[in-house]
Amino acid sequence: MRIAVVMPRGSVMGRDKANSMETVARTLLENSRLKGSIRVICDAGAETPALPDLLTVPAGLSKRKRADAVAELLAGFDPDYIEYHQQLESSAALARRFPNKINVLYRHTRIKQPRSALDRLRYGARLKAFDRLIFVSKAAGQEFVGDYPALAGRVASVCNPIEMDAWKACPDSREKLILFSGRAMEEKGLEPFCDALAAVLDKNADWRGALMLGDWDRHAEWATPRIEALARFGDRVEIHKSASLPQVQAVTRRAAIAVTPSFVAEALGLSALEAHAAGAALISSGRGGLREASGDHAVYVDPPQAPDLTRALAALVANDDERVAMARAGQDFVASVHAPAVRSAQLDDLRERLLVEQALSRRPVWAPSSIRRRVSGALRGRPWTVQPAG
Repeated sequence: MRIAVVMPRGSVMGRDKANSMETVARTLLENSRLKGSIRVICDAGAETPALPDLLTVPAGLSKRKRADAVAELLAGFDPDYIEYHQQLESSAALARRFPNKINVLYRHTRIKQPRSALDRLRYGARLKAFDRLIFVSKAAGQEFVGDYPALAGRVASVCNPIEMDAWKACPDSREKLILFSGRAMEEKGLEPFCDALAAVLDKNADWRGALMLGDWDRHAEWATPRIEALARFGDRVEIHKSASLPQVQAVTRRAAIAVTPSFVAEALGLSALEAHAAGAALISSGRGGLREASGDHAVYVDPPQAPDLTRALAALVANDDERVAMARAGQDFVASVHAPAVRSAQLDDLRERLLVEQALSRRPVWAPSSIRRRVSGALRGRPWTVQPAG
């Protein structure tokens, strides 16, 4: 079984500057029992490739030229199964070029609801190019089925894995630090977090805050006034803009409490997994796949408005034993449930099942191949006759 994993345009699969999607794809592959038969197709340009034997196309190609280059690599590799990560439109176009292969879309984020009947038709046509649609949580898959019920039979889910060694720290010895880690967007709950953090810091002089703000350049105009309200705390609040993954890991390992106050239904919520793995107690909105990420091991605040976030933070700040016990339980939970070996095996099982289903679907329904060979030999040279009814 040959498997091709096609990463989206712009992905170079570098180890030093990997985004969350690339990290998930790499982690799944490194722990796959099928990795000897897998090749990853991505753009060239990684200073330190995250994986061996990458198949690359030149970086910076137009959409059409990149599609042609990827198709050429696919034709040369001749996989049985093609797994396209994230991008719907370009992946659907490629899948149509290989109708006799198993084509799977691996979606790391939610597929937005269609805004019109035309949207539904257009997206539905693209989605039908795939034999399976993999989502990173059951919640994301169920949301999709609500919008596209005709495709319910093609939906599968594989939750994201978390590499414990990259994040793990002892929950017992933490700084009195409250962390927000996510994109600097309104939908991520940054504003109510800032308000709640300020209220807690005002009453707890020995506590501090840290904000790891992703995609800062894109969201700076909206986010700047929100974080400026924290300037009065001086060095008690750390602001990290578009930090690297090692920086995020270092700060998360220090924090006693992490907050994921997202207003949107997250596909899964990697920041929640990372907080648990690092040994922080977590406050979460629980929306979308966030409850699958945390199970029973988070304080859920929904809706994640400042007054309720403040109360949840104050309770954890005031109770060291409860906070540490929650952090330990959350860390143990993700280490077992979201372990890379568990999630990779789940994905490999799906890949193998799809190959078996395809093989069975291509057999004539009237007889297995062994019977077909025997019947063919017995009848060779004999004329076909029709037995009259009655």
